[in-house]
Amino acid sequence: MAIKKLEHVGVMVSDLEVSIDFYEKVLGLDLLDRFAANESTGLAFLGDRASGQVIVELICGKVNTFPDEGKVHHIAFTVDHIEEEIERLRSLKVHFTNDAFSTLANGSKYIFFKGPDGETLELFQPASE
Repeated sequence: MAIKKLEHVGVMVSDLEVSIDFYEKVLGLDLLDRFAANESTGLAFLGDRASGQVIVELICGKVNTFPDEGKVHHIAFTVDHIEEEIERLRSLKVHFTNDAFSTLANGSKYIFFKGPDGETLELFQPASE
């Protein structure tokens, strides 16, 4: 069986409100669902409202003792115009890990930045075909 799509990426966060605000305002994702998994853990699912696709699951617990397995290295978000997105994010006070985007051998462009809990995020513009 082949993988059909990325379901979502789970990210441990320290403050659910701060992270929801960041993922909505900075990345433009929609809050699709939110609920308590149990008495100490809150969940928020963000993605694309039009398609209903969940992209990111934010996980916040009262006690930040989550297991180490499955640590997320980064989450990549596809964009059409990386230069415009970099400028938009800079206007929102986002700091990038490099001054400029990098270009892969195939022409794809990317740049990394940090979310509110230090998670590594990436803007990725696929190469033109």
